[in-house]
Amino acid sequence: MNKLLCNTSIIVAMLSASFNQFAFAIDSESDVYAFDDFPLEDLLQYPDWFKKSFLDLPDDLDEAALNNKRGIIVYFGQKRCAYCKMLLDVNFGLSDITTYTRNHFDIVPIDIWSTEEVTTLNNEVVTQREYALREKTNFTPSLIFYDSQGKEALRLRGYYPPYQFRAALEYVADGHYQKESFPEYLARGDSGTAFEPGDLNEEDYFIPPPHNLDRSRFPGQRPLLVYFEQGNCHACDILHGQPLRDPAIDKLLRGFDNVQLDIAGQTPVITPKGKRTTAQQWAKDMGLFYTPSLVFFDEQGSEIIRVDSVVRFYRLRKVINFITSRGYVSEPNYQRWRVNSDF
Repeated sequence: MNKLLCNTSIIVAMLSASFNQFAFAIDSESDVYAFDDFPLEDLLQYPDWFKKSFLDLPDDLDEAALNNKRGIIVYFGQKRCAYCKMLLDVNFGLSDITTYTRNHFDIVPIDIWSTEEVTTLNNEVVTQREYALREKTNFTPSLIFYDSQGKEALRLRGYYPPYQFRAALEYVADGHYQKESFPEYLARGDSGTAFEPGDLNEEDYFIPPPHNLDRSRFPGQRPLLVYFEQGNCHACDILHGQPLRDPAIDKLLRGFDNVQLDIAGQTPVITPKGKRTTAQQWAKDMGLFYTPSLVFFDEQGSEIIRVDSVVRFYRLRKVINFITSRGYVSEPNYQRWRVNSDF
């Protein structure tokens, strides 16, 4: 049975359990999971403090280093992207996030559809569009953090609420990326937060354990969708209470083999490639840290795409159609398929 949305005391506890020096207003926390993600009517404008770049990333990196910054953030966005608007208006609308970002990084904006040229950190000259395709920025906003030496320190695909975004900034600025993964860093911050096992939303199409998902020897009859969730997860409640209640989405999902796993659980799992593991270890191996994360596999057990950031109706329908139409067979790049498709 679907749970009611988590009450505010649970959300406050989750947010204050770690990085509590960055208090975030609870009223805004609900909004970041429940916005209209249909393409915007009005074009987005970058904040005036984003770098006015000549799109020569080596020069941008050198300038950041000269100004004693930790590096640069390459922002891949679209002018009608509702998720980009959330990042710009909500996250960068908070003074502590804006100040911290400006003190430690320069942000270089890339329009994923622009034909204007950019010089990459490998000194290749390509269009912004080709650069975005190369970096597989399926979901905007995507951000790649580069340290002062030009090494990729972190990559975020999609929109994350202020809590995770603040953590990402600290993770890179304080050099934690040099010794641990971002999921490990977040787990240390969440060590004081207890999640109740079994306190997950249920759907009648979820396949119960045991979870033998092996497709390496015998292909499945349908694509596979694995939901990584956890107890007391407000974003999970929103997913189940809103997008998954949409009749069109519900109908499409019933064409998948659907499996729900607790991202912190010790439930035994045989992965689509035949490896014996646990839900927690599998999530760790895949670098997952956000819940809910939705990972799509084909009939042979190969991962097609994952949605491991905030997702609403429009984006989720598009991704599901990418799978059910088998668009990924002829066009593996979701970004390119989305523009050319009729869905």
